[in-house]
Amino acid sequence: MSPPNNPQNQQNFPTLEDFRKTRALLSPMVHQTPVWKWVRENRLNEPAEVYLKLELFQKTGTFKVRGALNSLAQLSPDQLKPGVTTFSGGNHAIALSYAAQKFGASAKVVMPKSSNLTRKQLAQKYGAEVVLAQNIHEAFTLVKKIEQKEGRAFIHPFEGPSISFATGTIGLELCEQISNLDAVVVPIGGGGLCSGIATAVKLLQPSCKIYGIEPQGANSMQLSLRRGAPVQLKKVETIADSLGSPSTAPYSFSLCRKYVDRVVIVNDEDMKNAMRVLFSEMKLAVEPAGAASTAGLLGPLKNQFKGQKVALIISGSNMDNLTYSRWLLP
Repeated sequence: MSPPNNPQNQQNFPTLEDFRKTRALLSPMVHQTPVWKWVRENRLNEPAEVYLKLELFQKTGTFKVRGALNSLAQLSPDQLKPGVTTFSGGNHAIALSYAAQKFGASAKVVMPKSSNLTRKQLAQKYGAEVVLAQNIHEAFTLVKKIEQKEGRAFIHPFEGPSISFATGTIGLELCEQISNLDAVVVPIGGGGLCSGIATAVKLLQPSCKIYGIEPQGANSMQLSLRRGAPVQLKKVETIADSLGSPSTAPYSFSLCRKYVDRVVIVNDEDMKNAMRVLFSEMKLAVEPAGAASTAGLLGPLKNQFKGQKVALIISGSNMDNLTYSRWLLP
């Protein structure tokens, strides 16, 4: 029988024991990120007790490093020897580059040409070779060729138990840091972050509602849930490139389908406004994806949480100063 943390164990949903074992594995390698209370409530139509889970303070600047480290921890020395590869708009590429360095493996990451220059440079800083593709669809094709030609282990950006088990450790931390939550609001790209957090939180606090936030122009999870199966988008158009997955995938989709109560959509202006609010009121400089949960709270979920205790996942912050300044301006 394969161990519960083995990525080949695709049919089994995680248990609390799986999440706890993953946390024990990752604890020496990652930060337990803090939770801050949002002390100003005047932006909501109805007052609520709002907390921010600050994964932007994680190593490499996003939650992604949890999944990357856990994925590499599942590989044997023989599997690690040829190195690892992936495709990514940025944050997973950075995280995998960091994880590969920690495990003494080489990394070759495929990124779209449109990816932020700072993210490309961060991946290179951690020792990765960066290969550029025309778009995220071509990036997937290129990474499969690299995998086949060079024998590198492919580490998916958001799919599979090794990713969801790792992101579930965020849910474990959150439920220890804040008891009796009424709701957790989570950004959704491909679904790796939300699948793990939703599962862990529901196992620990079954009555807690999970709300997924997707960007307009990259709503693959919303469409997948409507269809009842993973879908592929023809194009992606959003400033939240970290959430710009063109598709969902079976494992993370199945967890979101089971444990996420509702997916809502925010647009680019919603996320820009949320970035301004987080900077002005919390002094947090976040990328658009990191502001997505706040955009959901201040937008489509504004009347949802009267008198409730709500946690927002602030997923990350990797961007250059010029782009951030441009997005911050009204």
